[in-house]
Amino acid sequence: MLSETPGATLLAGGTDLMVEINFNHRKPDDVISLRHVPELSAWSINESTGNVFIGSAVPYKNMESGPLAQELPALAQAARTVGSPQIRAAGSLGGNLGTCSPAGDSLPVLSALDAVVHLVSQNGSRDVPVAEFMVGPKKNARHQNEIILGVTLPAMNGRQGYAKVGVRNAMVISVASACFALQDGTPRIALGSVGPTVLRCPQAEAFLSAHLDTNGVVSDDAAKEFGRLVSQESKPIDDHRSTAVYRRHAVGVLAQRLSQRGVHS
Repeated sequence: MLSETPGATLLAGGTDLMVEINFNHRKPDDVISLRHVPELSAWSINESTGNVFIGSAVPYKNMESGPLAQELPALAQAARTVGSPQIRAAGSLGGNLGTCSPAGDSLPVLSALDAVVHLVSQNGSRDVPVAEFMVGPKKNARHQNEIILGVTLPAMNGRQGYAKVGVRNAMVISVASACFALQDGTPRIALGSVGPTVLRCPQAEAFLSAHLDTNGVVSDDAAKEFGRLVSQESKPIDDHRSTAVYRRHAVGVLAQRLSQRGVHS
């Protein structure tokens, strides 16, 4: 159907699309629903590689708790911050990736864990690192004839955590967000809502890597400097939700806290 109608809008949960339609920002002529495609609603663990595959239509409610949350606790934390229970029952990783807003709650987790995005079309399939998939504000590398099949990311083998700041505690778009992961002994930090896309902070990561003790513990001084470097590497703007100054401060505080807290395997 997509090959026959290449300009069609793909619909999974619709939690982003319906907002845009209701405000007359989008007026699609053709919509293809993916909600009942079984392959898109499945997830699995590859025991030999330790990788987790999550179909693009798996709803956030399935990530909040249970086996998937145990494998990816930072993703579970992010999922619990998404909207209301009704939105979490419909929204999905595929929707976040398709919209590709830098405020997407799951995207810092995918970035911190170097997720791979799987795309399929009648011509075949291709795998794109998430850093290459997110090309700009609400722009991605999906071709018109492709469907986002799902993502692959590594199961937790070190501590990880996610946090965000908003104007209230529930049902809010993030003003700033961060995911920290100590994966394979290497610290990783990804930021949301403080750049044109989700950002990694290579200088801050390199600094923290040199200041971890043998048990992966971060001292108070190192955590504070890590937060400062993260603030420096962020690229926020002023908009109707917040100022750039506040966003820069917020991601530094989140990074400092997450580097010492996180969730342990």
